[in-house]
Amino acid sequence: MRRTTFKILYYIQKTRIAKDGQAPILLRVTVNGQRVVLSVNLKVNPKNWSAVAGRSIANSRMDDELNARLDTIRLRLMQIYREMEIDREEITAQKIIDKYLGRNNKPIIMLLDVFREHNERCHKLAGNGMSPATVERYETSYKHTAEFIDLVYNKKDVPIADVDHKFITDYEFYLRTERKCCHNTAIKYLKNFKKIIRIALANDYITKDPFVNIRFKLEEVERDFLEDHEIKAMIDKVITIPRLAQVRDVFIFSVFTGLAFSDLKGLRAEHLVRDNNGDMWIRKARQKTKNMCNIPLLDPARLILEKYKDYPECVNKGVLLPMLCNQKYNAYLKELATICGINKEVSAHTGRHSFATSIALANGVSIENVAKMLGHSNTNMTRHYARVLDKSIKRDMALVNSKFTEQTIATGQ
Repeated sequence: MRRTTFKILYYIQKTRIAKDGQAPILLRVTVNGQRVVLSVNLKVNPKNWSAVAGRSIANSRMDDELNARLDTIRLRLMQIYREMEIDREEITAQKIIDKYLGRNNKPIIMLLDVFREHNERCHKLAGNGMSPATVERYETSYKHTAEFIDLVYNKKDVPIADVDHKFITDYEFYLRTERKCCHNTAIKYLKNFKKIIRIALANDYITKDPFVNIRFKLEEVERDFLEDHEIKAMIDKVITIPRLAQVRDVFIFSVFTGLAFSDLKGLRAEHLVRDNNGDMWIRKARQKTKNMCNIPLLDPARLILEKYKDYPECVNKGVLLPMLCNQKYNAYLKELATICGINKEVSAHTGRHSFATSIALANGVSIENVAKMLGHSNTNMTRHYARVLDKSIKRDMALVNSKFTEQTIATGQ
Protein backbone atom coordinates (compact mmCIF):
# COMPACT_ATOMS: atom_id res chain seq x y z
CA MET A 1 0.00 0.00 0.00
CA ARG A 2 1.36 3.45 -0.95
CA ARG A 3 2.53 5.56 1.97
CA THR A 4 0.56 8.77 2.53
CA THR A 5 2.55 11.99 3.02
CA PHE A 6 0.93 14.57 5.26
CA LYS A 7 2.20 18.09 6.04
CA ILE A 8 0.84 21.12 7.87
CA LEU A 9 2.31 24.55 7.21
CA TYR A 10 1.49 28.01 8.53
CA TYR A 11 2.55 31.11 6.59
CA ILE A 12 1.55 34.77 6.37
CA GLN A 13 -0.03 36.54 3.42
CA LYS A 14 2.32 39.49 3.00
CA THR A 15 0.32 40.97 0.09
CA ARG A 16 -2.68 41.71 2.35
CA ILE A 17 -1.23 43.55 5.31
CA ALA A 18 -3.91 45.53 7.17
CA LYS A 19 -3.73 49.19 8.24
CA ASP A 20 -2.63 48.13 11.72
CA GLY A 21 0.36 46.37 10.17
CA GLN A 22 -0.98 42.85 10.85
CA ALA A 23 -0.78 40.11 8.20
CA PRO A 24 -3.34 37.24 7.95
CA ILE A 25 -2.08 33.74 8.76
CA LEU A 26 -2.89 30.99 6.27
CA LEU A 27 -2.90 27.24 6.80
CA ARG A 28 -1.74 24.86 4.08
CA VAL A 29 -2.46 21.13 4.33
CA THR A 30 -0.64 18.87 1.88
CA VAL A 31 -1.45 15.18 1.30
CA ASN A 32 0.51 13.28 -1.33
CA GLY A 33 1.47 16.56 -3.01
CA GLN A 34 -2.11 17.87 -3.18
CA ARG A 35 -2.56 21.17 -1.31
CA VAL A 36 -5.50 22.98 0.27
CA VAL A 37 -5.13 26.48 1.75
CA LEU A 38 -7.35 27.86 4.49
CA SER A 39 -7.46 31.10 6.46
CA VAL A 40 -7.36 30.48 10.22
CA ASN A 41 -8.76 33.96 11.01
CA LEU A 42 -5.64 34.96 12.93
CA LYS A 43 -3.20 37.83 12.31
CA VAL A 44 0.40 38.57 13.28
CA ASN A 45 2.96 41.33 12.93
CA PRO A 46 5.17 40.23 10.02
CA LYS A 47 8.26 41.36 11.96
CA ASN A 48 7.47 38.76 14.66
CA TRP A 49 6.76 35.87 12.27
CA SER A 50 9.22 33.02 11.73
CA ALA A 51 8.65 31.33 8.38
CA VAL A 52 10.87 28.41 9.48
CA ALA A 53 9.05 27.78 12.77
CA GLY A 54 5.63 28.73 11.41
CA ARG A 55 4.83 30.80 14.49
CA SER A 56 5.43 34.14 16.22
CA ILE A 57 8.79 34.52 17.95
CA ALA A 58 7.81 37.58 20.01
CA ASN A 59 7.55 37.22 23.79
CA SER A 60 4.30 39.13 24.38
CA ARG A 61 1.20 37.62 25.94
CA MET A 62 -0.76 38.11 22.70
CA ASP A 63 1.86 36.20 20.71
CA ASP A 64 1.86 33.35 23.25
CA GLU A 65 -1.93 33.05 22.89
CA LEU A 66 -1.57 33.15 19.11
CA ASN A 67 0.95 30.30 19.13
CA ALA A 68 -1.27 28.27 21.48
CA ARG A 69 -4.19 28.58 19.06
CA LEU A 70 -2.01 27.55 16.13
CA ASP A 71 -0.85 24.49 18.12
CA THR A 72 -4.46 23.56 18.91
CA ILE A 73 -5.41 23.72 15.23
CA ARG A 74 -2.36 21.61 14.30
CA LEU A 75 -3.18 18.96 16.90
CA ARG A 76 -6.80 18.77 15.73
CA LEU A 77 -5.72 18.29 12.10
CA MET A 78 -3.27 15.56 13.14
CA GLN A 79 -6.03 13.84 15.13
CA ILE A 80 -8.37 13.91 12.13
CA TYR A 81 -5.63 12.43 9.94
CA ARG A 82 -4.97 9.66 12.46
CA GLU A 83 -8.67 8.79 12.79
CA MET A 84 -8.99 8.56 9.01
CA GLU A 85 -5.98 6.22 8.97
CA ILE A 86 -7.49 3.97 11.64
CA ASP A 87 -10.87 3.88 9.87
CA ARG A 88 -9.09 3.15 6.56
CA GLU A 89 -10.73 6.14 4.90
CA GLU A 90 -9.45 7.65 1.70
CA ILE A 91 -7.26 10.54 2.87
CA THR A 92 -7.10 13.80 0.92
CA ALA A 93 -6.20 17.32 1.99
CA GLN A 94 -9.72 18.51 1.15
CA LYS A 95 -11.36 15.78 3.26
CA ILE A 96 -9.18 16.67 6.24
CA ILE A 97 -10.14 20.35 5.93
CA ASP A 98 -13.81 19.44 5.49
CA LYS A 99 -13.75 17.34 8.65
CA TYR A 100 -12.00 20.13 10.54
CA LEU A 101 -14.64 22.66 9.43
CA GLY A 102 -17.49 20.22 10.04
CA ARG A 103 -18.67 20.46 6.45
CA ASN A 104 -19.29 16.74 6.08
CA ASN A 105 -20.82 16.08 9.49
CA LYS A 106 -23.49 13.46 9.09
CA PRO A 107 -26.96 14.07 10.56
CA ILE A 108 -27.48 12.50 13.98
CA ILE A 109 -29.25 9.16 13.52
CA MET A 110 -31.42 8.19 16.49
CA LEU A 111 -31.66 4.61 17.72
CA LEU A 112 -35.43 4.30 17.98
CA ASP A 113 -35.88 5.89 14.55
CA VAL A 114 -33.84 3.06 13.02
CA PHE A 115 -35.78 0.53 15.10
CA ARG A 116 -39.14 1.95 13.97
CA GLU A 117 -38.12 1.93 10.32
CA HIS A 118 -37.07 -1.71 10.64
CA ASN A 119 -40.37 -2.68 12.30
CA GLU A 120 -42.39 -0.89 9.64
CA ARG A 121 -40.66 -3.01 7.01
CA CYS A 122 -41.39 -6.13 9.07
CA HIS A 123 -45.11 -5.31 9.16
CA LYS A 124 -45.14 -5.10 5.36
CA LEU A 125 -43.44 -8.50 5.17
CA ALA A 126 -45.83 -10.17 7.63
CA GLY A 127 -47.13 -13.32 6.01
CA ASN A 128 -44.82 -12.79 3.05
CA GLY A 129 -41.44 -13.98 4.23
CA MET A 130 -41.84 -13.12 7.90
CA SER A 131 -44.22 -14.68 10.41
CA PRO A 132 -46.63 -12.44 12.34
CA ALA A 133 -45.14 -13.80 15.57
CA THR A 134 -41.70 -12.51 14.56
CA VAL A 135 -43.16 -9.09 13.74
CA GLU A 136 -44.85 -9.01 17.14
CA ARG A 137 -41.58 -9.96 18.87
CA TYR A 138 -39.74 -7.05 17.25
CA GLU A 139 -42.50 -4.69 18.39
CA THR A 140 -42.12 -5.96 21.96
CA SER A 141 -38.34 -5.58 21.68
CA TYR A 142 -38.80 -1.96 20.51
CA LYS A 143 -41.08 -1.26 23.46
CA HIS A 144 -38.55 -2.67 25.95
CA THR A 145 -35.73 -0.63 24.37
CA ALA A 146 -37.74 2.60 24.54
CA GLU A 147 -38.63 1.97 28.19
CA PHE A 148 -34.97 1.23 29.00
CA ILE A 149 -33.80 4.51 27.44
CA ASP A 150 -36.48 6.45 29.28
CA LEU A 151 -35.62 4.85 32.63
CA VAL A 152 -31.81 4.85 32.44
CA TYR A 153 -31.09 7.94 30.32
CA ASN A 154 -34.23 9.95 31.11
CA LYS A 155 -34.63 10.59 27.37
CA LYS A 156 -37.08 9.61 24.66
CA ASP A 157 -34.29 8.47 22.34
CA VAL A 158 -30.49 8.39 22.02
CA PRO A 159 -28.12 8.75 19.04
CA ILE A 160 -27.34 5.31 17.69
CA ALA A 161 -23.66 6.29 17.75
CA ASP A 162 -23.91 6.40 21.56
CA VAL A 163 -24.74 2.70 21.78
CA ASP A 164 -21.62 1.09 23.22
CA HIS A 165 -20.63 -2.02 25.18
CA LYS A 166 -21.94 -0.51 28.43
CA PHE A 167 -25.29 0.29 26.80
CA ILE A 168 -25.67 -3.40 25.83
CA THR A 169 -24.73 -4.77 29.25
CA ASP A 170 -26.98 -2.23 31.02
CA TYR A 171 -29.83 -3.18 28.68
CA GLU A 172 -29.39 -6.86 29.48
CA PHE A 173 -29.40 -6.02 33.21
CA TYR A 174 -32.61 -4.04 32.72
CA LEU A 175 -34.30 -6.95 30.93
CA ARG A 176 -33.39 -9.36 33.73
CA THR A 177 -34.31 -7.05 36.62
CA GLU A 178 -36.96 -4.52 35.64
CA ARG A 179 -38.64 -6.73 33.03
CA LYS A 180 -38.08 -9.96 35.03
CA CYS A 181 -37.02 -11.81 31.86
CA CYS A 182 -35.46 -15.24 32.25
CA HIS A 183 -32.05 -15.86 30.68
CA ASN A 184 -33.31 -17.19 27.34
CA THR A 185 -35.96 -14.49 26.94
CA ALA A 186 -33.40 -11.74 27.63
CA ILE A 187 -31.04 -13.28 25.07
CA LYS A 188 -33.78 -13.37 22.43
CA TYR A 189 -34.52 -9.66 22.93
CA LEU A 190 -30.80 -8.87 22.71
CA LYS A 191 -30.62 -10.80 19.44
CA ASN A 192 -33.52 -8.70 18.12
CA PHE A 193 -31.65 -5.57 19.18
CA LYS A 194 -28.44 -6.82 17.55
CA LYS A 195 -30.20 -6.86 14.19
CA ILE A 196 -30.83 -3.12 14.54
CA ILE A 197 -27.12 -2.61 15.26
CA ARG A 198 -26.22 -4.65 12.15
CA ILE A 199 -28.45 -2.34 10.09
CA ALA A 200 -26.66 0.68 11.57
CA LEU A 201 -23.25 -0.81 10.71
CA ALA A 202 -24.34 -1.65 7.16
CA ASN A 203 -25.55 1.92 6.60
CA ASP A 204 -22.45 3.52 8.20
CA TYR A 205 -24.51 5.07 10.99
CA ILE A 206 -21.88 3.66 13.34
CA THR A 207 -18.34 2.44 12.72
CA LYS A 208 -17.81 0.12 15.69
CA ASP A 209 -19.90 -2.88 16.70
CA PRO A 210 -20.91 -2.56 20.39
CA PHE A 211 -21.62 -6.32 20.46
CA VAL A 212 -17.94 -7.18 19.98
CA ASN A 213 -16.86 -9.64 22.71
CA ILE A 214 -20.48 -10.22 23.73
CA ARG A 215 -21.54 -13.83 23.19
CA PHE A 216 -25.05 -15.26 23.42
CA LYS A 217 -25.73 -18.76 24.68
CA LEU A 218 -29.22 -20.07 25.27
CA GLU A 219 -29.69 -22.39 28.22
CA GLU A 220 -31.06 -25.85 27.49
CA VAL A 221 -34.70 -25.97 28.58
CA GLU A 222 -36.48 -29.20 29.46
CA ARG A 223 -39.98 -28.50 28.16
CA ASP A 224 -42.94 -30.36 29.63
CA PHE A 225 -44.94 -32.83 27.60
CA LEU A 226 -48.00 -34.90 28.47
CA GLU A 227 -47.76 -38.65 28.95
CA ASP A 228 -50.45 -41.11 27.87
CA HIS A 229 -52.44 -41.02 31.12
CA GLU A 230 -52.43 -37.21 31.14
CA ILE A 231 -53.60 -37.02 27.53
CA LYS A 232 -56.37 -39.50 28.35
CA ALA A 233 -57.35 -37.51 31.45
CA MET A 234 -57.76 -34.38 29.34
CA ILE A 235 -59.76 -36.21 26.65
CA ASP A 236 -62.07 -37.92 29.14
CA LYS A 237 -62.67 -34.89 31.33
CA VAL A 238 -66.24 -33.63 31.12
CA ILE A 239 -66.00 -29.88 30.59
CA THR A 240 -69.13 -27.75 30.72
CA ILE A 241 -67.43 -24.39 30.15
CA PRO A 242 -67.55 -23.77 26.35
CA ARG A 243 -64.33 -21.75 26.11
CA LEU A 244 -62.33 -24.44 27.95
CA ALA A 245 -63.94 -27.24 25.96
CA GLN A 246 -62.96 -25.47 22.75
CA VAL A 247 -59.38 -24.93 23.94
CA ARG A 248 -59.19 -28.60 25.01
CA ASP A 249 -60.23 -29.73 21.54
CA VAL A 250 -57.66 -27.53 19.77
CA PHE A 251 -54.91 -28.64 22.15
CA ILE A 252 -55.72 -32.35 21.71
CA PHE A 253 -55.66 -31.81 17.95
CA SER A 254 -52.15 -30.41 18.39
CA VAL A 255 -51.17 -33.41 20.51
CA PHE A 256 -52.19 -35.81 17.71
CA THR A 257 -50.75 -33.77 14.80
CA GLY A 258 -47.73 -31.91 16.22
CA LEU A 259 -48.84 -28.62 14.63
CA ALA A 260 -47.62 -25.42 16.28
CA PHE A 261 -50.02 -22.64 17.30
CA SER A 262 -49.47 -20.53 14.17
CA ASP A 263 -50.04 -23.58 11.94
CA LEU A 264 -53.22 -24.54 13.81
CA LYS A 265 -54.49 -21.02 13.28
CA GLY A 266 -53.87 -21.16 9.54
CA LEU A 267 -55.16 -24.70 8.96
CA ARG A 268 -57.63 -24.78 6.05
CA ALA A 269 -59.47 -27.38 4.00
CA GLU A 270 -56.86 -27.12 1.24
CA HIS A 271 -54.28 -28.60 3.65
CA LEU A 272 -56.20 -31.88 3.90
CA VAL A 273 -55.41 -34.42 1.16
CA ARG A 274 -56.40 -38.04 0.61
CA ASP A 275 -53.77 -40.54 -0.55
CA ASN A 276 -54.24 -43.47 -2.98
CA ASN A 277 -55.41 -45.70 -0.13
CA GLY A 278 -58.12 -43.27 0.91
CA ASP A 279 -56.31 -42.12 4.09
CA MET A 280 -56.37 -38.45 5.05
CA TRP A 281 -53.17 -36.44 5.52
CA ILE A 282 -52.29 -32.91 6.55
CA ARG A 283 -49.83 -31.44 4.08
CA LYS A 284 -48.93 -27.90 5.04
CA ALA A 285 -45.88 -25.66 4.90
CA ARG A 286 -44.93 -24.45 8.37
CA GLN A 287 -45.64 -20.79 9.00
CA LYS A 288 -42.27 -20.33 10.71
CA THR A 289 -39.84 -22.10 8.36
CA LYS A 290 -41.90 -22.89 5.23
CA ASN A 291 -40.76 -26.53 5.56
CA MET A 292 -43.49 -28.95 4.49
CA CYS A 293 -45.25 -31.06 7.15
CA ASN A 294 -46.65 -34.45 6.15
CA ILE A 295 -48.89 -35.78 8.92
CA PRO A 296 -51.32 -38.73 8.78
CA LEU A 297 -54.66 -37.65 10.24
CA LEU A 298 -55.19 -39.91 13.25
CA ASP A 299 -58.73 -40.67 14.41
CA PRO A 300 -58.74 -38.38 17.50
CA ALA A 301 -57.70 -35.43 15.30
CA ARG A 302 -60.16 -36.40 12.55
CA LEU A 303 -63.08 -36.49 15.01
CA ILE A 304 -62.21 -32.97 16.24
CA LEU A 305 -62.29 -31.66 12.67
CA GLU A 306 -65.68 -33.32 12.19
CA LYS A 307 -66.93 -31.60 15.34
CA TYR A 308 -66.09 -28.12 14.03
CA LYS A 309 -66.93 -28.72 10.36
CA ASP A 310 -70.04 -26.56 10.53
CA TYR A 311 -68.98 -24.31 13.41
CA PRO A 312 -70.00 -20.73 12.42
CA GLU A 313 -66.70 -19.11 13.36
CA CYS A 314 -64.74 -21.65 11.31
CA VAL A 315 -67.05 -21.36 8.32
CA ASN A 316 -66.90 -17.55 8.31
CA LYS A 317 -63.10 -17.46 8.53
CA GLY A 318 -62.51 -20.39 6.19
CA VAL A 319 -60.48 -22.32 8.79
CA LEU A 320 -60.83 -25.79 10.31
CA LEU A 321 -60.41 -24.92 14.00
CA PRO A 322 -61.78 -22.16 16.28
CA MET A 323 -58.66 -20.32 17.47
CA LEU A 324 -58.15 -17.70 20.15
CA CYS A 325 -55.22 -15.30 20.36
CA ASN A 326 -52.02 -16.87 21.69
CA GLN A 327 -52.22 -15.06 25.03
CA LYS A 328 -55.75 -16.25 25.84
CA TYR A 329 -55.05 -19.73 24.51
CA ASN A 330 -52.10 -20.17 26.88
CA ALA A 331 -54.00 -18.69 29.82
CA TYR A 332 -56.93 -21.08 29.30
CA LEU A 333 -54.56 -24.04 28.88
CA LYS A 334 -53.19 -23.44 32.37
CA GLU A 335 -56.74 -23.36 33.70
CA LEU A 336 -57.52 -26.54 31.76
CA ALA A 337 -54.48 -28.36 33.15
CA THR A 338 -55.56 -27.49 36.69
CA ILE A 339 -59.09 -28.88 36.36
CA CYS A 340 -57.69 -32.03 34.69
CA GLY A 341 -55.29 -32.61 37.59
CA ILE A 342 -52.18 -32.13 35.44
CA ASN A 343 -49.40 -30.60 37.53
CA LYS A 344 -47.28 -29.36 34.63
CA GLU A 345 -46.60 -26.08 32.87
CA VAL A 346 -48.91 -26.58 29.88
CA SER A 347 -48.63 -24.14 26.98
CA ALA A 348 -49.39 -24.10 23.26
CA HIS A 349 -46.04 -25.71 22.49
CA THR A 350 -46.69 -28.57 24.94
CA GLY A 351 -48.96 -30.17 22.36
CA ARG A 352 -46.15 -30.29 19.79
CA HIS A 353 -43.72 -31.80 22.32
CA SER A 354 -46.35 -34.33 23.42
CA PHE A 355 -46.88 -35.43 19.83
CA ALA A 356 -43.15 -35.93 19.22
CA THR A 357 -42.56 -37.82 22.46
CA SER A 358 -45.71 -39.59 23.69
CA ILE A 359 -47.59 -40.12 20.43
CA ALA A 360 -44.76 -40.81 17.97
CA LEU A 361 -41.37 -41.79 19.43
CA ALA A 362 -42.80 -43.68 22.40
CA ASN A 363 -44.77 -45.85 19.99
CA GLY A 364 -41.84 -46.83 17.83
CA VAL A 365 -42.02 -44.14 15.12
CA SER A 366 -38.51 -43.41 13.82
CA ILE A 367 -37.01 -40.02 14.54
CA GLU A 368 -36.61 -39.47 10.78
CA ASN A 369 -40.38 -39.84 10.29
CA VAL A 370 -41.09 -37.62 13.29
CA ALA A 371 -38.83 -34.95 11.77
CA LYS A 372 -40.80 -35.15 8.52
CA MET A 373 -44.12 -34.77 10.31
CA LEU A 374 -42.89 -31.84 12.39
CA GLY A 375 -41.48 -30.10 9.33
CA HIS A 376 -37.88 -30.19 10.57
CA SER A 377 -35.04 -30.00 8.06
CA ASN A 378 -32.89 -32.40 10.10
CA THR A 379 -33.26 -34.77 13.04
CA ASN A 380 -31.07 -32.64 15.31
CA MET A 381 -33.96 -30.20 15.55
CA THR A 382 -36.32 -33.08 16.35
CA ARG A 383 -34.16 -34.32 19.23
CA HIS A 384 -34.86 -31.05 21.01
CA TYR A 385 -38.52 -32.10 21.17
CA ALA A 386 -37.99 -35.76 21.94
CA ARG A 387 -37.77 -37.25 25.42
CA VAL A 388 -37.08 -40.84 26.41
CA LEU A 389 -39.97 -42.29 28.38
CA ASP A 390 -39.72 -45.10 30.93
CA LYS A 391 -42.14 -47.19 28.86
CA SER A 392 -39.86 -46.86 25.83
CA ILE A 393 -36.92 -48.12 27.85
CA LYS A 394 -39.05 -50.94 29.26
CA ARG A 395 -40.26 -51.94 25.78
CA ASP A 396 -36.76 -52.04 24.34
CA MET A 397 -35.27 -53.88 27.30
CA ALA A 398 -38.10 -56.43 27.18
CA LEU A 399 -36.72 -57.52 23.81
CA VAL A 400 -33.30 -57.92 25.37
CA ASN A 401 -34.75 -59.83 28.32
CA SER A 402 -36.59 -62.24 26.02
CA LYS A 403 -33.25 -63.42 24.63
CA PHE A 404 -32.09 -64.54 28.04
CA THR A 405 -35.24 -65.94 29.63
CA GLU A 406 -34.15 -69.52 29.00
CA GLN A 407 -30.72 -69.04 30.46
CA THR A 408 -29.89 -69.44 34.16
CA ILE A 409 -26.76 -68.68 36.09
CA ALA A 410 -24.86 -71.74 37.23
CA THR A 411 -24.99 -72.11 41.02
CA GLY A 412 -22.37 -74.80 41.29
CA GLN A 413 -24.87 -77.33 42.70
